[in-house]
Amino acid sequence: MSTLKIAPSILAADYANFASELARIEETDAEYVHIDIMDGQFVPNISFGADVVASMRKHSKLVFDCHLMVVDPERYVEAFAQAGADIMTIHTESTRHIHGALQKIKAAGMKAGVVINPGTPATALEPLLDLVDQVLIMTVNPGFGGQAFIPECLEKVATVAKWRDEKGLSFDIEVDGGVDNKTIRACYEAGANVFVAGSYLFKASDLVSQVQTLRTALNV
Repeated sequence: MSTLKIAPSILAADYANFASELARIEETDAEYVHIDIMDGQFVPNISFGADVVASMRKHSKLVFDCHLMVVDPERYVEAFAQAGADIMTIHTESTRHIHGALQKIKAAGMKAGVVINPGTPATALEPLLDLVDQVLIMTVNPGFGGQAFIPECLEKVATVAKWRDEKGLSFDIEVDGGVDNKTIRACYEAGANVFVAGSYLFKASDLVSQVQTLRTALNV
């Protein structure tokens, strides 16, 4: 099993105080900062772009795990590379040129990730597995934080983990949506090793202790 990683989602943080929110994350033992980029077209919500990521980069040395929920994400590869993104994850549903987009991300010096929505079958991922460093399985419909976990999505996690083993690959499997101390263990047992948590973490005044509740729930 790959190293377990916790990825607090900045989408659930206080937007007026990103510097202090990043400092709070730095105080925990989380490995990633998960950053949701939304364009109001691929998903109905709008968040922020590469300029904001560049500003955040000045305040954190953690891995910036950027999840692009945008149309034609290949247009933004260079901008996010220059902004300091470490991982750029894109949706199979967002571009007609998914292979080329993933190759472009790697050529720009970032790790490449691919993601599917709850309504997309896992088979959409299989031809891409040898190109990626990370596979993200959405466990809610993308666009807004605070949604309820969709347990049926764990079947996709298990399927992708099985393919990874059969192909002898080593990419991470990430889950995003409704992850808390009650759902994280099932995600792990299905095969995930990177866990995005937003509302569950940032609702707590003590972020260090709240992250630790996820570690405790993993029980590994």
